Amino acid sequence: MLSKQDQLTELVRKLETKNHVFSTDPLLITERLQNEAATPLQKVHRRAERIDSNGVLASTLNKIDGRIKGIISIMSVLWCISGFLGLFTLLQANVVNFFYVLVCLLGFHSLMLIGWLIFTIINRGSQSPSIITSFINPKALIRGKDDVTQAAVELYDEQLHHTGMRWYLSRFSHQLWLATLTGMLFAIIFLLIVRQYSFSWESTLLSDQALMNLTHWLGWLPSKVGFNVPDADAIIQSRLASQNMPLAIARQWASLLVGSLLMYGIVPRAIAWAFCAIMFNRKKMKLDLNQPYYQKIINFWQRKVVDEDDFVEKVQPIAPKAKVTQGSKLVALLEYKYSNPTWYHAAGEAFTTPAPTNFGVLDDREDMDKLLEYLANHDVQVLIGIHSKALPDRGTMRKLDKLATHAKQGVIVQLLEDNTAEANNSLRRQQWQTALAERNIGLV
Repeated sequence: MLSKQDQLTELVRKLETKNHVFSTDPLLITERLQNEAATPLQKVHRRAERIDSNGVLASTLNKIDGRIKGIISIMSVLWCISGFLGLFTLLQANVVNFFYVLVCLLGFHSLMLIGWLIFTIINRGSQSPSIITSFINPKALIRGKDDVTQAAVELYDEQLHHTGMRWYLSRFSHQLWLATLTGMLFAIIFLLIVRQYSFSWESTLLSDQALMNLTHWLGWLPSKVGFNVPDADAIIQSRLASQNMPLAIARQWASLLVGSLLMYGIVPRAIAWAFCAIMFNRKKMKLDLNQPYYQKIINFWQRKVVDEDDFVEKVQPIAPKAKVTQGSKLVALLEYKYSNPTWYHAAGEAFTTPAPTNFGVLDDREDMDKLLEYLANHDVQVLIGIHSKALPDRGTMRKLDKLATHAKQGVIVQLLEDNTAEANNSLRRQQWQTALAERNIGLV
């Protein structure tokens, strides 16, 4: 069958296709799940759980599942009791024919187990679902005319028609046989505790040697796990034995009877039950997300904006704004003369009153050495005027670096405009912006 989560999800699908009114709006839940990180299967499970916010759907499914398990448990208990009572009735006499009791215990059981094994090997296809549905009918387990009950019954009925249910039925059959054999085992142990039995064997056609060989073959497997097996003398003494059989011989036969029931009855059935359980889990139904209903929901969750704006603006470096100090000022032009002798007035009132020290044009190394010597002895802020012809090449920037190192109140820069094309001015300004920003030199 489907897992509980898959069952709830399928029940929601059936009800939604029938326009059932849920306690929570499915469309709202679907939209809220769109941005949650999970696999499609996990998201459809969450969707079903949130739609069933009041737990009505899950309660209905649990009710059917609980009644199916209850019926199986009750039948197992009844089969166990029937095995106990059957063997209790069989062992009423004090002298027991060992092989007759053994055939009653394991004869029909062994034939059924061999028949099931042959049928399983031959019939590799699906088993007729009518066998299962006639045995377990969901309509008889829960009655109700409401949409939820009807859809739940329909869901269970579909699961019972699944091909993997043949293993479910086989597992249930082996479980009933195990219950019966367990009841027989309890009865044998109980009777051997409270009563003293003598075991005998009789045969018109078989010789003593044949019965010895049969007993040894029968006792080979139980002896491997510690059960006692009658020896040759015990077997001969047990033919047509009376109630006065020695207790030691009777215990050997009792041990072989219990060991045979375990090793040839319960253990093979337990192995068959485990095999069917494994095959049932392997053939277990899974939620089919390829159905149009689920594909529509998954496609909605995977929907993305086609014309998403992926433009990333390139941020150009910008030189910091010049910070004018309150101390003395020094102004100088870098490499080129400028037509306006008071060009530094544009830097603000601090460079007009009092008048700054004007160092003229820094043209060669001698000019730079004089300025650096002056800066070493004076505490001033330096304003460098840069002509439009000057570019932030390596030599120019090296000079600015030296000035910035020696000026005690720092260096700021003023870009001087000219009458060239505006595009050229813009490009030059951007180049200087980048160069000054890298050195954290302020720009007027």
